[in-house]
Amino acid sequence: MESLAREDTRPVAVADHLTQHFEVMIVGAGISGVGSAYHLKTQCPDRSYVVLEAQESFGGTWLSHRFPGIRSDSDLYTFGYRFKPWVGAPIAAGAEIRKYMGAVIAENDLAAHIRYGHKVRSAVWSSQDNLWTITAETADGRKSRFTANFLWMCQGYYRHEEGYTPDWPGMASFKGVIAHPENWPNDLDYKSKRVVIIGSGATAATMAPVVAKDAAHVTVLQRSPTYYIAQPNANEFHEQLKPLGLDELLVHDLVRRKVVTDMDQITRRSFEEPEVLSQELLAGVEAFVGADTVARHFTPTYRPWRQRIAILPDGDMLQAIQAGSVSMVTDQIESFIPEGIRLKSGEVLEADIIATATGFNLNVLGDIDFVIDGKPLAFHETVTYRGVMFTGVPNMAWVFGYLRNSWTMRTELIADFVCRMLNHMNEKGARRVEVALRPADHNMPLGPWIDPENFNGGYIMRGQHLLPQRGDKPEWQHTQDYWTEKDDFPAIDLDDDVFRYG
Repeated sequence: MESLAREDTRPVAVADHLTQHFEVMIVGAGISGVGSAYHLKTQCPDRSYVVLEAQESFGGTWLSHRFPGIRSDSDLYTFGYRFKPWVGAPIAAGAEIRKYMGAVIAENDLAAHIRYGHKVRSAVWSSQDNLWTITAETADGRKSRFTANFLWMCQGYYRHEEGYTPDWPGMASFKGVIAHPENWPNDLDYKSKRVVIIGSGATAATMAPVVAKDAAHVTVLQRSPTYYIAQPNANEFHEQLKPLGLDELLVHDLVRRKVVTDMDQITRRSFEEPEVLSQELLAGVEAFVGADTVARHFTPTYRPWRQRIAILPDGDMLQAIQAGSVSMVTDQIESFIPEGIRLKSGEVLEADIIATATGFNLNVLGDIDFVIDGKPLAFHETVTYRGVMFTGVPNMAWVFGYLRNSWTMRTELIADFVCRMLNHMNEKGARRVEVALRPADHNMPLGPWIDPENFNGGYIMRGQHLLPQRGDKPEWQHTQDYWTEKDDFPAIDLDDDVFRYG
């Protein structure tokens, strides 16, 4: 069979379209796509590849999210790449993250491989040709066609075109401005305005103290409280290592390991001693705002880590509450009214601007029309292999990161696996690989992609029906367990009978 590495990369005419061929196509130039391109280039240097990005530049979420204060909600020692030291504060602004990604692109000559303004519309697999045919559309409506041997989906999981906003009664009657952080207007002036932010997660916590610097007042309206970690925006261990004159990459690796260990302990304790951990988290908030405010507005009804825990660098939102520029209200919305929001308690929150920080819509495989041998892909009917490959879908990997740890950590585990798989296919002379259930797996119980008892974030629960199924065995699950996967992924036997080559 012809090796994957020896495919022709010249443009060819197919059905009156100019079609360009690449051995690997990466979809998305966000944190996942840029990192995956780096690993592909370094671990499979003989592969031709292209990165298609729908937006006008790299960055993904960090480009599309332009609301006030946009920043990471996990530390950059683990959200950053293992090969590129992070030297700034652990929680970083979106612009700082894009600067870091831009340096990775420049230092590794990745720019020539990225096509911006190319939104993938369809991906069609042919088993006869062992090829994907991909159609992308540019902003002016032109179509570009590509073929690829292997498709690497790194498009993230947010639908950037629209955020999630509930349909509350009376919204049309509100005389002010309603804006979702996903589509924040660049010219929205909130100076000296009364702003209500609906939501209790990381986005609301990020926006509130920043908007409060210029607004007349900010009210954060939440239906129910969430957990926060209020901590200095500095890493003590990193500060201890800096004066020792160690290599930056070594320092980065040591700090990364320490952060992962600390977060793993928090995750473990959320299952083993949730009440104790809860009290510790609440005590950290209480140090800023007092016991009464914690009891009224910061005591969730669920155990820690059933939803993401938002990090407050230097306790910034709590400091704003303490200073009186931000207020917390815990209540439910009865309706919007011309002057603001009427709550079920009867209270009215007057507002000039209402920000609906109410979550995001899940993007499943980039909202791309997938067809496998003439049949539309029913992604929710597939079974996932380690949250990366899927039964009945050849020559494709999907990057879906961790929900408790930093997304990038799983991106790089998957990159190592995919590159090893591509090299293994070359060694075998194979042009096709897919995963299939073993005979002993056919009767195993199947369940949703993420166990709701494990994690029940709103965007996951709303989109769970669109996602693949998981089995009751570790290899047929997206376990969300970094400490197991960091050892399991490198040990995957690529000749295991779960893999079918051709």
